[in-house]
Amino acid sequence: MPLHVSQAPAPALHSVLAALGSPAARETGTPALRSVQGPLSAELPLPVHVLDIGAPTLGSAGTPRTRLVGWRFLIRGGDHTLAAADTVPTADGWSFSHFSEGPYIASTEKALYQAEAAQSGWQPRLLSVPELYMLTLWLHGDTDADPSQGAPDGADVLIPLAPAPPGIAAHRPQRVADLLPRLAVRLVPPPLLGSTA
Repeated sequence: MPLHVSQAPAPALHSVLAALGSPAARETGTPALRSVQGPLSAELPLPVHVLDIGAPTLGSAGTPRTRLVGWRFLIRGGDHTLAAADTVPTADGWSFSHFSEGPYIASTEKALYQAEAAQSGWQPRLLSVPELYMLTLWLHGDTDADPSQGAPDGADVLIPLAPAPPGIAAHRPQRVADLLPRLAVRLVPPPLLGSTA
């Protein structure tokens, strides 16, 4: 079943296209961008949400708290995905942030293929857990939802991207209700030495 990929805000896409059209993209971008000769395109925009650790990880109703921090586009040259381009919110809307490459690019593509093979319709998003150096493909069940809003539902699915933290299997889809409690335990700071925790 096809994924319901959201449309990114126009200023976010325009900022990425402007960055791709700039000579700096080829000169100072990632090695993969410098090596390609043909045109580059920005595809598969994914909203990037961060698990909010500033508040309790789980709200009073057991709902995880997240916040939108940007949009990520996969950058293709010919038949290959070469890099990602991230945008960030600004006072004026959206602005290009940076290009990146590395294992999360191929892992994101693999997770998207996994999701497409599922028998359910999903709205793909990225969910980051910076404290664990973890990124997941978040498959949101409400395909009509505003991609910049909302929190993971217990029935939503997370696919941890590689490299995943120790003890978390990369590319093993798990329901939010099953995975987030395991992550919450890891996010609780250990007691101080000598305390009576």
